[in-house]
Amino acid sequence: MELSGKRILIIGLGKTGIAAVRFLARRGAEIVVTDEKPLSLLKEAFDELADVLPHFKFRAGGLAIGSDIDLVVPSPGVAPLHEILSEAVNRGIPVMSELELACRFLRRPMIAITGTNGKTTTTTLIGEILEGAGKKVFVGGNIGRPLIGYVDGKQEEEYVVIEVSSFQLQWISRFRPDIAVLLNVTRDHVNYHGTFADYLCIKERIFENQTGEDLAILNADDPFTEVLSKRLASDIQHFSSCRKVRHGMFLDQETLIYRREPEGTEEVYPRAMIRIPGIHNIENVMAAVMASREAGCSREAVIKAVEGFKGIAHRIEFAGEKGGVAFYDDSKATNVGAVMRALETFSRPVILLMGGRDKEGDFENLATPVSQRVKRLVLFGEARAKIDGLIGGLVKTDQAATLGDAMELARHHASAGDVVLLSPGCASFDEFTDYKARGDFFKKWVGNLS
Repeated sequence: MELSGKRILIIGLGKTGIAAVRFLARRGAEIVVTDEKPLSLLKEAFDELADVLPHFKFRAGGLAIGSDIDLVVPSPGVAPLHEILSEAVNRGIPVMSELELACRFLRRPMIAITGTNGKTTTTTLIGEILEGAGKKVFVGGNIGRPLIGYVDGKQEEEYVVIEVSSFQLQWISRFRPDIAVLLNVTRDHVNYHGTFADYLCIKERIFENQTGEDLAILNADDPFTEVLSKRLASDIQHFSSCRKVRHGMFLDQETLIYRREPEGTEEVYPRAMIRIPGIHNIENVMAAVMASREAGCSREAVIKAVEGFKGIAHRIEFAGEKGGVAFYDDSKATNVGAVMRALETFSRPVILLMGGRDKEGDFENLATPVSQRVKRLVLFGEARAKIDGLIGGLVKTDQAATLGDAMELARHHASAGDVVLLSPGCASFDEFTDYKARGDFFKKWVGNLS
């Protein structure tokens, strides 16, 4: 792909936008950057790009796209109906995600993981298995380092393992992973994509350019998987925590069985090797095992890496125990599906902290697990009234304006043997910069309890 002399508009000057500017500048592109944030908040980004400042111009957000733009590269999270993107589409100007741009220059086999929940856990685990097997691996994408930053380097690794979001898949055309994993799809980001059907279609695009030489790994327990499987050109393996599958991996009491057809081989893995809680993590591990074995890792290397894997921060992470009350940070649970999985993890009574900024979540679907597993519901943030109206009457419910106030209420009502679970089911942006800041706030508060 020839970039020299092309005039390229980058929307957003966050981590991905910065990496894209640097990549394009080194290839002789003329770069225009726009961001809706005021210049005073972009100083750090400009400082980071000091060595390439002569190669790009900055336009304040909201301006017209201009008649001289050859390509638009939006940062993840820029909604598809953003005025600049809508104008580009209407005028026939190509729009390309950073992911799509990067894959045009990628020279290494790629394992790509998407899904509503479990992406980060599965991506991280695959990376650790490959590293434990002695392979050089790059792990990034929607977590850590953007792929565009990797392809700007020497590309010495044997495999690239990337987490992929629906935001990134929105603007692909040739993106083609050697191994693509779709963990699950539940209602999320409807405020971004418009409808759940649109969101589901975007997730499916991870397989769009695969052929019979590539592998697709699907969740056999997801209701749309059977229909999706019939549309794919790639080889397909399934995983299931509920039933046996012919080609793939499934849970059978205390073992995980990996069955491959047409070879007719079976491998057995102990369920006890999984140290992170929850049936959803068994599913994540199965997907990681399948991808890693297909990438050439031995069964022994897989087991050793899984046994040593402690999970990721802010995903049902034990934050401490005070007075017989256990506190868990699940701040990464920004949708209803993630809250469901978190509640399934605990047999002890749960005081559930939920709230934040609503992403048009279907909170009513929590009615059964809340009724069965939640002792008390403490709602906070912008979404507290909406959630209360949908499920608040099922158990004793409190409301608080902030997370800090909600945590004080939870502590007041908690007794020895209870679990206080922060699993918000919402975005964090009404009070915090991201889910990490929200989780850190919760863990620090727990650490300060006497």
